[in-house]
Amino acid sequence: MKKSEWSDRELEELLMQMPKIKDHRDPRDIYQNLSLNKRKTKTWLLPGLAAVAALLLFFILVPKMNDGTNFSFDTAQEEKSSGNSQAMKAAEKDSTIAMKDQASTPNKSVSETNDKKMELMSAASIKTAVYEDEVGDRTVLTYWIPDSQAQILVPVSIIVPAEKDKSWLTLFVDNMANLKEEEWGLSDYYPLKLSMNIDEKTNSVDVVVPDDHKYGQGSAEETSFIKTLNNDVSSNSTIKKLNFFTNNEKGIEFGNEGRVKNHDIIDVKKHAFFFHFPEGSNLPFLAPSIDAYSDIQSAFADMETNNPTYKLTSSLEHLQPLTDVTVNDKTLFVSFKSIIDMKDDQFTLASFEALLLTAKQFGLEKVVVKDSQLTHLGPFDLTKETKVPVAPNLRDIQ
Repeated sequence: MKKSEWSDRELEELLMQMPKIKDHRDPRDIYQNLSLNKRKTKTWLLPGLAAVAALLLFFILVPKMNDGTNFSFDTAQEEKSSGNSQAMKAAEKDSTIAMKDQASTPNKSVSETNDKKMELMSAASIKTAVYEDEVGDRTVLTYWIPDSQAQILVPVSIIVPAEKDKSWLTLFVDNMANLKEEEWGLSDYYPLKLSMNIDEKTNSVDVVVPDDHKYGQGSAEETSFIKTLNNDVSSNSTIKKLNFFTNNEKGIEFGNEGRVKNHDIIDVKKHAFFFHFPEGSNLPFLAPSIDAYSDIQSAFADMETNNPTYKLTSSLEHLQPLTDVTVNDKTLFVSFKSIIDMKDDQFTLASFEALLLTAKQFGLEKVVVKDSQLTHLGPFDLTKETKVPVAPNLRDIQ
């Protein structure tokens, strides 16, 4: 057989493409077990194990050598870094037990909870929001989706290719049907059964529903409908007004409000972001509070508590206590010095993103962390200032 011309790097990358075997044990436990087993392994087993490994490699490599196929490192890298949303899926599976345990025991201390859950390595920790450097020349769209009980609205963001001849609203409507609300543990709400068009003269959006629309049946339905449209338009544009029509007739008939002809957009501002765990979800959504706050200090104080009525869980469990919280020139300064048991894991990363999103709600653009026992938290360098996200809860619709 012709001698293989494969480099060590190519062989390494090929082996990385083999089917992955999920092992949910703590990496440190695995290391300890390997060390222990190494001492216990009988010497007569080693030749047999080596033979099996060699045979396995033989069957893997021979087809590649015979057919002359070149292994592409660029392709491997492309598959390996297929985007934040793909990494999220893998991390969701790995973090289910730990995150769910934290949600079910919200009043326990960080150290007590960590003793009973699987620790997540920083390598598995992923950002769930959208950040400026990830967008490029594409378009971010945020949809407000009712939770499974239709009690709160959860903002979910997607990134789509920008199209020169299409406005944000056209892209927004075009992608409604691609949302996976039920898969995400939310209500199957989109696509909305209406048409929307931008009125550039009045900087407003015309919303046209058919005669047999269902959006006015009951106070909860009509409130959710108007609030959803309000938040959708507010999050994706600077438009300030909605004009309602039923076919060609002005206004929409609602059971409680009567005939509503227009609605002034209320910007979603000064809310705190909490964890929301839908049924079947492995990672929490970051969902805004029901009420607004007068200042960010009040918002942070509330984020240390739970709101079981709306299934909103404390999002600062792993960043308590926050100290020296100050604001200067659109920058939030906060100290992590007093956090005794701060860890670089998915919980703490999600808490940090909730803090960033809350800062954005108060018009802040950057966050500076002082006196942290960690220099890095997941992908964030805590020794440098961090820009707030563009939008929350990035999800994949492919």
